[in-house]
Amino acid sequence: MKTEIKVAIYEDNKALRESLSLLVQKSEGLLFSGAYPDCRQILRNCKENPPKVILMDIDMPYLSGIEATRLVKDAYPEIEVMMLTVFEDNNKIFDALRAGATGYLLKKASAIQITKSILELSEGGSPMSSEIARKVLLFFNSYHKQQNSYTLSEREMDVLKRLVSGDSYKMIADNCHISIGTVRTHINAIYHKLAVNSKSEAIIKAIKERLI
Repeated sequence: MKTEIKVAIYEDNKALRESLSLLVQKSEGLLFSGAYPDCRQILRNCKENPPKVILMDIDMPYLSGIEATRLVKDAYPEIEVMMLTVFEDNNKIFDALRAGATGYLLKKASAIQITKSILELSEGGSPMSSEIARKVLLFFNSYHKQQNSYTLSEREMDVLKRLVSGDSYKMIADNCHISIGTVRTHINAIYHKLAVNSKSEAIIKAIKERLI
């Protein structure tokens, strides 16, 4: 039997919070973990009823979603955080990624896109709204590529590019015509060479140092 994905929601807009809660409760494969109007008790919530995925607004009272994401990833690195926000500016996008978010959707995303992204995130992907993915690509294209000083192999560079693009391990395996086990081996090698400990850290370093 496939394990259901526990999802928590942090959103200060009551109507949207209730709508997202209902969406999670009615979606096959998802398990509702709780919905909260702010992040003041987020670490306690994660301890008492740990979710697999958090849907996180950015602009909230008391503690911003970006600050809350950083707290969660420091304490519970296994929890995946997907921003669900109206903000499309580069600063918010990259601040969220640096804080540890591994997904970034705009609130105009459809219910189908939200549920599909939750599933993708839980499987190792980094889903993004098309507008956000385009901004990330434009950011890369606006700079010259930095020399590969980390001695990443051609295959490792290809895997790293696909990680940044939001591909899941299965998608990387299919596109590169290798097994998921081989994907994991390449990713472990990437972590070692970049001196990072997680996918989000690898993505942030690739972005910050313009490795791809």
